[in-house]
Amino acid sequence: MAVSMTQSVEQRIESLRRILRQHNHAYYVLDKPSISDGEYDKIYQELVALEAQHPKLITPDSPTQRVGDAPLDHFEQVTHLNRLYSLDNAFNTNDLQAWRDRLVKQLGEEAAIEFMAELKLDGLAISLMYEDGLLRYGATRGNGQVGEDITQNLRTIRSIPLKIPVQGTAAPPKKLEVRAEALMPIASFLRLNEDRRKAGEPEFMNPRNACAGSLRQLDPQVPASRNLDALFYTGIIIEPGPDTPTITTHQAMLDYLASLGFKLNPVRQHCTHLDDLEQTIAQWDTQRHSMPFNSDGVVVKVNDLRQQDRLGYTAKSPRWAVAYKYPPEVKPTKVLDIELSVGRTGNITPVAVLEPVILAGTQVQRASLHNFDELGEKDVRIGDTVDVHKAAEIIPEVLRVHLKQRPQKTKAVEPPATCPVCDAPTMRKEGEVALRCSAPKTCPAQRANRFEHWVSRQAMDIDGVGPALLEQLMERELIDTPADLYTLSVNDFLTLDRIKEKSAQNAYTSIQASTDRPLARLINALGMPHVGKETAVLLANTFYSMDALCRASDADLVAIDGVGPKVAESIVTFLADPDTVLLLEDLKAAGVRMADEKPETKVDASHPFFGKTFVLTGTLPTLGRQDAEEKIRAVGGKVSSSVSKKTDFVLLGDSPGSKAAKAEQLGVPSLSEAEFLAQL
Repeated sequence: MAVSMTQSVEQRIESLRRILRQHNHAYYVLDKPSISDGEYDKIYQELVALEAQHPKLITPDSPTQRVGDAPLDHFEQVTHLNRLYSLDNAFNTNDLQAWRDRLVKQLGEEAAIEFMAELKLDGLAISLMYEDGLLRYGATRGNGQVGEDITQNLRTIRSIPLKIPVQGTAAPPKKLEVRAEALMPIASFLRLNEDRRKAGEPEFMNPRNACAGSLRQLDPQVPASRNLDALFYTGIIIEPGPDTPTITTHQAMLDYLASLGFKLNPVRQHCTHLDDLEQTIAQWDTQRHSMPFNSDGVVVKVNDLRQQDRLGYTAKSPRWAVAYKYPPEVKPTKVLDIELSVGRTGNITPVAVLEPVILAGTQVQRASLHNFDELGEKDVRIGDTVDVHKAAEIIPEVLRVHLKQRPQKTKAVEPPATCPVCDAPTMRKEGEVALRCSAPKTCPAQRANRFEHWVSRQAMDIDGVGPALLEQLMERELIDTPADLYTLSVNDFLTLDRIKEKSAQNAYTSIQASTDRPLARLINALGMPHVGKETAVLLANTFYSMDALCRASDADLVAIDGVGPKVAESIVTFLADPDTVLLLEDLKAAGVRMADEKPETKVDASHPFFGKTFVLTGTLPTLGRQDAEEKIRAVGGKVSSSVSKKTDFVLLGDSPGSKAAKAEQLGVPSLSEAEFLAQL
């Protein structure tokens, strides 16, 4: 469409932008497309052409500028104007009643308390700042006080307006902070994992991790390709404008945000009494599973903002809000088969193949039965109807068998006498429940799993080299041991099926980058029996070099707090094996780092965390789990995987699992990330 004689180029560009913003709002926020894709593309391309001819007229809020920045070297830090708090949890109606009673006590018996309930979304908390209606920056929650500036990635999310109001003439506040949950729809998550599986890349654990990983990419093209969304849940008017209304309730704030063009959580309800609230929570327990996003609870807030001000905050949470957490969803399904899986150390694990069932928003078809003792105790058989759930909303688990529905003449699955993959005899060491294949050096399954472990994130962290790629490399005899990975060239990868230049170069670069991993990762990557990432860190922090570790005796190892005789024997035996000796020599020749720099100063025994045992649960706002564990060990602390009476602290992140409840039951103190970092 040509620009008319009476309309300037600048006016036409602004008109096109306004039209596109309105259509984007209808499509991405209201879910009501107002124009065909072809018509939209025609308008968009006209704008692109005009901006190309007049680059000085390009503005950051233009619809053409959602993806355009070059990759960053790192994320800058942002100090939040208003702290982002975490929420206390309620797990049942008694907890809700106790919370309300505390509110009444603080506000006074005569106070009428009303609530706003919103379905709790399992995503990444973000904060965005708008000045004079323009998006200035967006940041992660971080530790609540300081987050990371991920503006260029948030701009790729179509439901986040670059300019407000999207439609209408009312002037926006001069300065407005809004908060939202960035999300990956379940359908997008499943497609992403399918693509990564086909490409031989590691899959994401759940949509929340996939969303967080996408938004922390330095290249904005990555989040732009992953169909992310954002649902807004509150706003703070920092500096009002001439048309900004006076807002006294949370419900009114949500209505105001919607009028500005922000996409809200569609599942929300105003509740005048606690009974209404409890009925709403019960109703949503079923409704949440039909949502396009994962949800594990309900966020409840006092509706009156003046009452919120009076109630205030604790050190980590607002007193006027609570997160009600639903119990894990349990569903019945049928066991179609019981397969036997062989792991990298030879463990043979029974796995239930299930009739597909949707749990916590994703399809479940397999569930580990861990070992043959558990298989026998639960008495799971092919054809049984069983109850399954997701432990911590992530790991599928068989809970129990419906014995009354058991078909006639079913047989229990017995422990095999030979390996299901290579037919070598099976064995079980005294005092162990694990049944193992006796041919670790020749069993194809063990070799494949050892390679997969080597490239995994907790080991050498080699991105872009997944199971499918490794399988081809082994089939073509390009690799026999992990050291062979470091001799591969780009041309070697190009000989494989469905591998193009970019993928080949990425795989080669990732492998070469892994040569400089810390010693603990190398020790973990070796896959010694009974040595996981925790023990690997202990060994690295004790010996500082692979040579010193290889010279260590049983007595040297047992002297380490956390290493027992059984683990010590396993380490000495493994490292003395001629194949291991040769592997380490080849790795050293390939340039793989074999030592860490030994610190000059000793750990301060007076540090409050010295000698203390931590358990981590949930997702920490700014620290990766590995980072947090390293910080704990650096000051002489210990990390355990389970809560017990011996636990000193629980480091509590977002969406914690059952460990948080157990810690509360045992009276184990919990720390938020902010509290942990302050004491650290």
